[in-house]
Amino acid sequence: MEQPELYIEALIFASEQSIRIEEIIYCLQMVFGRDYAIEEVKMYVYSIQRRYNENNTVIELVNINNGYQFLTKKTYHPIINLLQQQRSKKKLSQAALETLAVVAYKQPVTKTEIEQIRGVNCDYSIQKLLEKELINISGKSDSIGKPLLYSTSSQFMDYFGINNINELPNIKELTNDSSTIGEQAE
Repeated sequence: MEQPELYIEALIFASEQSIRIEEIIYCLQMVFGRDYAIEEVKMYVYSIQRRYNENNTVIELVNINNGYQFLTKKTYHPIINLLQQQRSKKKLSQAALETLAVVAYKQPVTKTEIEQIRGVNCDYSIQKLLEKELINISGKSDSIGKPLLYSTSSQFMDYFGINNINELPNIKELTNDSSTIGEQAE
């Protein structure tokens, strides 16, 4: 007996990253040998979402990065953060975080542009970010020497729980006014 909703739930659960509707449809078509409409699959996904929201569970089905993924509910984030902090031996260095921020806000960006903004060599930071798959090579610049262009990856989107780069906080929201000198005019 065909139960697509259970298969969809299994696909989302087994996926390391968010899974798109098109990927779900492809898998269902291969298993059941029939076509599935996008709206039909979305109906099953919404049913799964409702089930996890209504029941007393610690996980929820979330739409991120144009796909679906099971995540821990926000209520449990503090305790999960404690576990992650305890286990995280390979944290990003301050230099890598700064490099990642430059890539996120200026993408696509060359290594030279990153280095001009940061004022230091970024070879090691870029290499570490590529290894962790938080950034990727998105092409080559048209400038002299055709340097590589770097952009954030879908892993970056998943990690930060956003669907697109426009959901990043505005840079003005992140600035600290406490470093200003003198009184501010209102």
